[in-house]
Amino acid sequence: MAPLLEKALAEVALLPTQEQDAIGAWLISEIASDRRWDELFTRSLPTLEILADEALHDYKRGLTTPLDPAVS
Repeated sequence: MAPLLEKALAEVALLPTQEQDAIGAWLISEIASDRRWDELFTRSLPTLEILADEALHDYKRGLTTPLDPAVS
C-alpha cells in the first residue's frame, strides 16, 4: 500500500465508527465512479476518433473559426 494512503487510513481509524463507514462508503463510490468513467471513455473512443476526423476535415476546408475566449 502506498505510504500516503496508509497514513490516511491510520487517521481514519481514529475516527468514530460512523465516520469511518461514511468515508469508506465515499471512497468505494469514488473508485466505482472512476472505473465507470474509464469504461465509458474507452467505449467512446471510436466515436471520438470519427468526430476528431470530421473536425480536422472541416478545419482543412476552412469551415471553422478560431475560438475567442473573450466572446461568451
